[in-house]
Amino acid sequence: MSNHPFDADGPSGVLLIDKAEDMTSHDVVAIARRALNTKKIGHCGTLDPMATGLLMLVIGRATKIQDLLMSEDKQYVGTLTLGATTSTQDRQGEILETKPVEDFSSEQIRAAFDRYMGDFEQIPPMVSAIKKDGVPLYKLARKGIEIVREPRKVHITNYSISRIELPEVDFTVDCSKGFYVRTYAHDIGADLGCGAHLSALRRTRSGKFTLDRAIPVADLKTTPREELYKALISLAEISLMRGA
Repeated sequence: MSNHPFDADGPSGVLLIDKAEDMTSHDVVAIARRALNTKKIGHCGTLDPMATGLLMLVIGRATKIQDLLMSEDKQYVGTLTLGATTSTQDRQGEILETKPVEDFSSEQIRAAFDRYMGDFEQIPPMVSAIKKDGVPLYKLARKGIEIVREPRKVHITNYSISRIELPEVDFTVDCSKGFYVRTYAHDIGADLGCGAHLSALRRTRSGKFTLDRAIPVADLKTTPREELYKALISLAEISLMRGA
């Protein structure tokens, strides 16, 4: 089997992108589709417009392993801001409520984070891509319709806090698929009694893939097509990485 990411159907493989802020995951797919001149392309795991970092694009035959790649654990680096809750649980939403932020000790902050370790249930945000009777929740949310969301089982294997400068807390979290980091921020704020929202987010890892080999989304438009083809991670290499 040739390792070249090409066959009669065109390019195949996984392209790692470092997404910029203020664009959707769908925007990235559209840019890559033109850059690679391919129709068969999708992404693994949506990043909100506010979020930056690792977005995995599956191209050609790699679209068959999309679900497999999406099922893996992720790592995020984020900032939560205490004292304000928002409609989207992140800084792009409308502020719903503000409360004074106590002079929390690092122990108090850590204790709030410690409550979310291992397996627990998370209620997805109303502003999410989850569908209710075929309609994405965020479309219902825009109409002011609130739906009871089913709690989902999620998992955190690890977290660390790198900076506490109230009202901001910088953290890193290793979590299961389907985990909402903005809900995590919101819930920690609720536990501390002052509310919180997610003010920055960057995905740094998905499964065994990191940002080391990721192409900044701006470079997609300027990099010669041949170079982009060379940057594709082949299906053969992916099966080796996964130990399959």
